[in-house]
Amino acid sequence: MKAISLFSGGLDSQLAAKIIKDLEIEIIAINFKSPFFGATEETIQAAKDLGIKLLTPDISEEYMDVVKKPIYGYGKNFNPCIDCHAFMFKKAGDLMLDLEASFLITGEVLGQRPMSQNKSALQTVEKLSGYKGYILRPLSAKLLPITIPEENGWVDREQLLDISGRSRTRQMALAEEYGIVDYPSPAGGCLLTDENFSRRLKKTLEITPDHGAKGLEILKIGRHFYIGDYNLLVIGRNHSENESLKNIAFSTDYLLKVADRPGPLAILRKMNTMTDEDIYYAGQIVARYSDAKNETTANIRIFNTENAEGNIINVQPLKPEETPALV
Repeated sequence: MKAISLFSGGLDSQLAAKIIKDLEIEIIAINFKSPFFGATEETIQAAKDLGIKLLTPDISEEYMDVVKKPIYGYGKNFNPCIDCHAFMFKKAGDLMLDLEASFLITGEVLGQRPMSQNKSALQTVEKLSGYKGYILRPLSAKLLPITIPEENGWVDREQLLDISGRSRTRQMALAEEYGIVDYPSPAGGCLLTDENFSRRLKKTLEITPDHGAKGLEILKIGRHFYIGDYNLLVIGRNHSENESLKNIAFSTDYLLKVADRPGPLAILRKMNTMTDEDIYYAGQIVARYSDAKNETTANIRIFNTENAEGNIINVQPLKPEETPALV
């Protein structure tokens, strides 16, 4: 028999997988990929350490509908937790037939997260997913209604646990018992819970409501400004971000850099109508963050991924008090 585990690689998901695996049920771990979350090296290693197969399906474009129009709204930032969990269970459930699996498991703990892991929320998630009764939460199963895997004798309910609340004392004791030593702190990992990223994403969707998943990597990097008719200027803050911007630039993006002084790389991405004045203004902002900031003028090289030479424009660096507000 097989079960599909929604697997983050955190302690709770590792424990849930271990408990069910020890019942001689094969575990297939799923970690969905999107611009907002996805498997890390630690997730991959955790699956290897447990001896379970890990799949990482890309749900980026489908998931945008969840982000834009959640039925149950958002958490503190832009995180549609209840809709998100239901969507993931639905996607995982839809894979059960193809993977010859019989039920789903998750490391969720009753009461650990006030919005998404109370009894009402867990029941709502099951209903929305379309797989009511097939979702087993091994860490809190004895505190929850009996599931189909238990009713059918696939899983012995007595081997499951009754953990609840935010304390991780019992989980850490179990980790020691099972020899699980590498697990991240329970800080999440979803960018939709990050205030800064959420603010940028909201602004992007206000400007372009039909925006898909492509291009959202840029929201994770640099200083952000909007110029003219809401065209996006992103300026790297260090060498690593400069390299990242270079790697994610579209062929239609303008790349800007001071030609003869040390300074950051910037992307100017057209979101609406863009004028020569907008490009000049972007150059002024880029110069303000370079070693030419105290000069009377600065030479800005404007190029793109298909034309590395580009051309040079001469701008007057903005003074700090003239610089527009960051997004």
